[in-house]
Amino acid sequence: MNQLLRGHADQIVREAIAAVQPDAAVRRALIGRRFPGRVLLVAAGKAAWQMAKAASDCMGDRIEKGVVVTKYGHVMGPIAAFDCYEAGHPVPDENSFRGTQAALDLVGGLTEQDTVLFLLSGGGSALFEKPLVSGEELQDITSQLLACGADIVEINTIRKRLSAVKGGRFALFCSPAHVEAVILSDILGDPLDMIASGPACPDTTTCQDAQRIAEKYSLRLSAEAKRLLAVETPKTLSNVTTHINGSVRELCAAAEAACRSLGYDPIVLTDQLCCQAREAGSFLASIVRTHAHPAKPLAFIAGGETVVRLTGHGLGGRNQELALSAAPAIAGMDAAVFSVGSDGTDGPTDAAGGYADGDTLSCLAENGLITDAVLQDNDAYHALQKTGGLIMTGPTGTNVNDVAVALIR
Repeated sequence: MNQLLRGHADQIVREAIAAVQPDAAVRRALIGRRFPGRVLLVAAGKAAWQMAKAASDCMGDRIEKGVVVTKYGHVMGPIAAFDCYEAGHPVPDENSFRGTQAALDLVGGLTEQDTVLFLLSGGGSALFEKPLVSGEELQDITSQLLACGADIVEINTIRKRLSAVKGGRFALFCSPAHVEAVILSDILGDPLDMIASGPACPDTTTCQDAQRIAEKYSLRLSAEAKRLLAVETPKTLSNVTTHINGSVRELCAAAEAACRSLGYDPIVLTDQLCCQAREAGSFLASIVRTHAHPAKPLAFIAGGETVVRLTGHGLGGRNQELALSAAPAIAGMDAAVFSVGSDGTDGPTDAAGGYADGDTLSCLAENGLITDAVLQDNDAYHALQKTGGLIMTGPTGTNVNDVAVALIR
């Protein structure tokens, strides 16, 4: 392993993620704000605890009570007057349903003078859920969508119609109270109705969209699920004010600044990367080969969210697959490709992402591993574990998509 490049990669990851913590985003939205009646808080998503803590620090006992629903391992301690729930992601589980019901119980029966402070971040689609089909079927449909390579917009278009809280229905439930929504975006282009499936946003998708997606991926659906796909979601909401205070653009800008501080000439290629993880890794490796032996160190940055098509039974995630896919093309070069999820987790693993450099391919060969075979089995985790290529951050408290970087010296 190239220790210099690995050290630079780890520093870039640390600095980029530190720059997109949600605390400042929440403070920007709340500082100086005055709410007339009762203020109740609901926070949902991978960054929910951090956002709720910032709101509590900012507003104190002005918030009467709150419910926080986040991913397992993401509650970092008690918050006064708030009940915190940890639940399943990317597939919802019974704790997702339990935490969401607690939130609904909290905001029921409010008046038009009251305010629901709704703090939303990526991952909310799984964590904040009250299904209109059985929990088992919702889990099965979610797993089908994840396995077939559907993108996040397609997945959320289906999930909205199977939920009592998605697609604007949570805000409708809070009515006549006002919903003050503060959002960290994990969707490319920041479409409000897609972030966590838009619990407090009018839905721009239609029943026809949902039915086309179900047909495209040949989803196995019960008669009740098929009926729900034909039930339209709210198209207007008059009781919501929304602030988007964090996104992948900020993550890319932070990575750019970190690269520059290390002596690289950085170029942000895109903040809307959306393709197969393996294709993204191959593309970044191609850029490395085009710019081999530069006059000064170069860094190419791509933010967004790739997808994985499951063809095997191994362990991994999209960021690990992206990095591993780059290994063959950059073999022997003074270069590295790495990719991380800003939330600190990548797929169903404890890694945030993966790293590969010019030594990775030979290290894999020494361990009897062939890159194509590993990728076919979706087992990037164990392969990168053998090369020292796993990037581990632990839960970060934020979630604004992924960032991938190619470094060339």
